[in-house]
Amino acid sequence: MSVRTIPAAAITQTVERLCIEANTQLPADVRAALDHAAATEPWPLARQTLGLLQQNLCAARENDLPICQDTGMACVFLELGQDAHIEGDLAAAVDEGVRRGYEKAYLRRSVTADPLRRVNTGDNTPAFLTVHLVPGSGCRVTVVPKGAGSENMSRLAMLKPADGVQGVKAFVLETVRLAGSNPCPPIVLGIGIGGTFDGCAALAKRALLRPLDVPNKDPRYAALEAELLEAVNALGIGPQGFGGKTTCLGVAIEQRPTHVACLPVAVNVSCHVTRRAAADV
Repeated sequence: MSVRTIPAAAITQTVERLCIEANTQLPADVRAALDHAAATEPWPLARQTLGLLQQNLCAARENDLPICQDTGMACVFLELGQDAHIEGDLAAAVDEGVRRGYEKAYLRRSVTADPLRRVNTGDNTPAFLTVHLVPGSGCRVTVVPKGAGSENMSRLAMLKPADGVQGVKAFVLETVRLAGSNPCPPIVLGIGIGGTFDGCAALAKRALLRPLDVPNKDPRYAALEAELLEAVNALGIGPQGFGGKTTCLGVAIEQRPTHVACLPVAVNVSCHVTRRAAADV
């Protein structure tokens, strides 16, 4: 098979468009989950709060404005075909797309050049780029703006293998309980199980890419997703912390093989505006 050449400029244009789309339009699956929650929430205050969140989404869509004041760090995922070649500097092309998208749409810039000096880069770069090689010659770009209110509530633990599934459940519930209303619930949980210390956290972030209506392909983990969703909602934190049964809109688990002496678990918390936009280049 011949190698397909993709100009770096095409990557830039796609990232620019997706940065704006992800920050102004909620994915259909997340919107559907929010609508379902509003229709089935029995607690009046929680139902009213969900209604206000829906009004905010409508206003953002009608006026082409950000759906959240925190337009986040630009986490960019590339599924790049093994038979595709990027002509130019890929990282620079992605950063330029983020720069243009955030400037064009007047999105808030929240990235600091150094974690201790705290000086803003002024254009929301650099992007946080993850590249996965896949078969074929395609190139799919997904932009996930991740705000700090929810990111700060995320956690990772190196459990003992003997802790097993009960240990995983306990850690997830503890994470949500400690987070309380801070991540703007109802939340979405991306959970990584297995891999390495750093790889587990990446799994949890990647889990957020999966639509809420698509369960894990492994029936055991699909059942665990459903069980955790029910258990988290039974905590009674509710929308914005006002009580009710809608604390979480969805749970997605990604798992990887791990060392015989390890059981890494990571919980990546996302707020009710779990934003992502994807396109093929």
